[in-house]
Amino acid sequence: MIITSVEFEPCVMPLEDKNWTFALGTASTSRGYIVRLTSDSGHVGYGYSNSSPHMGSTFESLPAELERFKPHVLGKDAFAIEAIHMALDRSLTGASQAKAGIDCALHDLCARSLGVPLYNLLGGKVRDKVSVLRIVAIKTPAEMAANAEKLLAQGYRYFKIKVHGDVEEDVARVKAIRERVGEDAHLTIDANQSYSPKDAITAINRMAQYRLDLVEQPVARDDLKGLELVTRSVPVTVEADEGAGTVDEIMTLVSNRIVDAVSLKIQKLGGLRNALAAARICEAGKVKYRLGAHVGTRLGNAHAIHLAAALPGVDYACELGEFSRMFNDPFAGIEVVNGELAVPDGPGCGVEPVAQAHDRKTGAA
Repeated sequence: MIITSVEFEPCVMPLEDKNWTFALGTASTSRGYIVRLTSDSGHVGYGYSNSSPHMGSTFESLPAELERFKPHVLGKDAFAIEAIHMALDRSLTGASQAKAGIDCALHDLCARSLGVPLYNLLGGKVRDKVSVLRIVAIKTPAEMAANAEKLLAQGYRYFKIKVHGDVEEDVARVKAIRERVGEDAHLTIDANQSYSPKDAITAINRMAQYRLDLVEQPVARDDLKGLELVTRSVPVTVEADEGAGTVDEIMTLVSNRIVDAVSLKIQKLGGLRNALAAARICEAGKVKYRLGAHVGTRLGNAHAIHLAAALPGVDYACELGEFSRMFNDPFAGIEVVNGELAVPDGPGCGVEPVAQAHDRKTGAA
């Protein structure tokens, strides 16, 4: 099956909250590029490249990266995913988000051509649905508590509280949210590298009374000694995210037992192939893992839910529902129901362009 067309187009989704803030910045839109591969058999595969500067690629840099990769995909056998990856890596170091879009489109194309769900190419599914962890963006403690309560009313039971490095304010945020959502809800925090090691230890130990399940990337991504110190000094699971941006980095974290857990993201790791490799490293080193925030269109989250379905170690809620706070999604086919996302069983990743889904529903030609 030969790839005859490689296309990509911008995807800009306005956020429900125009002042959505975390420790690394503020956003009013989620931006990226849709990758579309067509084969000589007439099948089409879709992938998504997310624009996240802290992962390496911006909305402005992605088109040039994707254009550079185009000759290494066009005219190739769609099933030669390993060979295509080798060519992309030789062509350009990094550019993980662009590589992820191509990798996911290749997997989607192959699965659709075979008429099987994507998870069948990843080892088959071990679960039918995954609990969704929703992000509560930085605001005042009272505002964040109110937003968490709204999510609770929608059926969510897992929450990720964004914090920004001020110990007193951050402890107040966790306290306010715990009091508002009750004892049965699951709370995590994400500092996005904003603490010093000692402030992280102080904050987390104070927050522990409010029953935190997990703390994500408390210190700078390259401060491995500091991260290890935090892990050994608090009673809460410590997870790496920005510091787990490549398979090599995850190998270092796991082999030295610097953290308790790793957040796997298809975009930062460069695709499904590398995410699978990272998961196997975690399994071998007895370090926990889950799927972190796949921000953007349902398309990117569809690939992630298939990966989560195929990985035996995913035993905690994953961040695969942030599309619910965005408008103008160009893809349809998955929805969060009562705080859970079901694994699609149709061919490929299980979503399709909105216009195509509408035609299918109305029976239009």
